[in-house]
Amino acid sequence: MGENRVIENDGKVCQDKETYYRTINWNKAKNVIIAILLLTTIFGAYQYDRANKLKNHLNNTYNRAFYELVDYVSNVEIMLLKTMMTSSPELTVTTLRELSQEAYNAASNLSQLPVSVGALSNTEKFLSQVADMSQSIARQTVRGVPMSDEQYNTLASLHKFSLELEKSLNELKNDLSNGNFSWDNVAKEGEEDFSQTSEEMPKTFSSIDQSFSEMPTLIYDGPFSEHMQNRNALGLTGQQVSENQAIESLGKFLGKDKINNVTKLSDNKNGIIDTYNFKIELAGKKEHSVVEADVSMKGGHVIWYLYNRPVGDTTIDIDKAKAIGLKFLEDRGYKNMKDTYYLETNGIATINYAYTKDGITYYPDLIKVKVALDNGEVVGFEAKGYFMNHTERNLAAPKISQQEARAKVIRGESIKASGLALIPTDYGTEILCYEFIGKLEEKDFLVYINAETGAEEEVLLILNTDDGVLTM
Repeated sequence: MGENRVIENDGKVCQDKETYYRTINWNKAKNVIIAILLLTTIFGAYQYDRANKLKNHLNNTYNRAFYELVDYVSNVEIMLLKTMMTSSPELTVTTLRELSQEAYNAASNLSQLPVSVGALSNTEKFLSQVADMSQSIARQTVRGVPMSDEQYNTLASLHKFSLELEKSLNELKNDLSNGNFSWDNVAKEGEEDFSQTSEEMPKTFSSIDQSFSEMPTLIYDGPFSEHMQNRNALGLTGQQVSENQAIESLGKFLGKDKINNVTKLSDNKNGIIDTYNFKIELAGKKEHSVVEADVSMKGGHVIWYLYNRPVGDTTIDIDKAKAIGLKFLEDRGYKNMKDTYYLETNGIATINYAYTKDGITYYPDLIKVKVALDNGEVVGFEAKGYFMNHTERNLAAPKISQQEARAKVIRGESIKASGLALIPTDYGTEILCYEFIGKLEEKDFLVYINAETGAEEEVLLILNTDDGVLTM
């Protein structure tokens, strides 16, 4: 019994050893828990303080972006009005370029705000199109083409929308200054509890965006033009085809006797040229027999195909390859095509063919054909450009003569005309030009002079490389 009660404290006999040690351990555990709770409280306070600092930083960032947005939109309104008042080409160009920059800056600040996706799509579109169209009219003015009445009326319409946007943003600015809403709530726009607006509620970004729903359709040379957002494949003809009908089209294109098996890999739907994607096993091939191809769902046209195989030693020259490619196209219904430029790599010539009619070369209507130079086999075909652009055009007659256009080409030597050519722009439009070939410092070049205005539209260098003839 003495062995179990030998522990004394101030002369008093304590509990047995087991109870004593249990008490000691409990006290230690309690101290650990207290320490953990204390650390958790300190850490929580730190995190809370850090979150508040981060929130304040974000609010400051959002406030800066918003107030700058208000200023830039005000500048857009002013510059739109000034553009409508200018008369000289020089001041018109300067004002339009300033307008474009102000609209671009406004769109940039708008994108920095914590607004839900889609809540500002119309406002973003408005600012982007103002910036884009201003640059387009400025380029036109530089070429000596004055602003048309239609363009003036469009700018007047855009000015009215800019006034409405400026007014709405200033109202929102007052609400923000008065604390009627926070940036936390702005991010919730579109949710059911936030979308129930009333006359008493402050103006929201969604309500601002709705005011642009009546904005007119804008068509111009720019990436945000309506025609660029809603492009159609002009060359696609025929009705929708089934998967089996698409396989039939492949058989006609490649030759049924050359196909052993066809497997659909996927459906490619992009809204412009929807296709079936196929893997084709060629007949009579011991190895390297797989071809891949896309066939359009509309009309069953072969958009492209590619047969990757090793290529042996070259046995045919580029002229023979061009003739093979041209016959390949003619046999498949592509008439009036002429070769333009080519690239030769790894024993394969990739030749560009453009559509021609009535002495005009239509460069947008382009088809690429790959010819293996070991035996002349066509191992590739790509006609997306052709199907996107090929259509019957109603082109106006040139307003200037070829001689007048030639006078615009003032540098170079051995200048000779190559005829009329329709060239594409970066913005989905086309320009009828006179095409001239010349030489400068032993380099061949092409110059395209607008057949209506006489403006110099494009200058390209012709590069004769070891790999082929290219333009830059």
